[in-house]
Amino acid sequence: MSQEDKKKQSTGKEESGKENKEENKEENKEEKAEVKEDPAQTEKKGTEDTEDNSAFSFQDEEEKKESKTEEDDDLPEDIKKKLEKNKAEKEKKNKKSKKVVRKKKKKKTKEKVESGQVYIKATYNNTIVTFADRKGEVISWASAGVAGFKGPKKSTPYAAQIITKIASMKAKQEYGFKEASVFVKGVGMGRESAIRTLNAQGIFIDSIKDTTPIPHNGCRPRKPRRV
Repeated sequence: MSQEDKKKQSTGKEESGKENKEENKEENKEEKAEVKEDPAQTEKKGTEDTEDNSAFSFQDEEEKKESKTEEDDDLPEDIKKKLEKNKAEKEKKNKKSKKVVRKKKKKKTKEKVESGQVYIKATYNNTIVTFADRKGEVISWASAGVAGFKGPKKSTPYAAQIITKIASMKAKQEYGFKEASVFVKGVGMGRESAIRTLNAQGIFIDSIKDTTPIPHNGCRPRKPRRV
């Protein structure tokens, strides 16, 4: 073979080697791209998208919770715990009683009651606060026993203050209660504190009327005891 033929063969081998190297490089690039797009990474991307979508729902729930907690912050922690226990006990009783399957009834939409009447019954042993509409139908109520007070603490002005907060919060949240005409009955210690807390809760008081029963020459009183 001549020298020219040898040169041609060597150049042909070099060109074929270069082409093989380029093909190998392209294959390696494709493999790397496939390795980069692992299923784990794709799952991460999917989870990130779902997290972004779920973040909005969590924000809405948190805003609702904050609006509730701001209203509940007025009450002390002991009374909050007692109210939660009472709710849990009621739910258990309802579950036991509702073992029989019944047809679902349509939920009634609650009408707004912006103005109504508030009845405060303050006796020597207890205080009861009831919110009603103009017809006299009860919207919400609370007593010292509901808040967890026992014995002589039931008739204190502090108990009356917390009772009015509980009843007014329920009337505001469910019915949008704003204005009230107050009727006070009894000679207990929680008369004035209940009215003041009503005003502090942002309820506009139209009028205050005292409806305590007064004897006017009814039954003949007993004679004084002689010792």
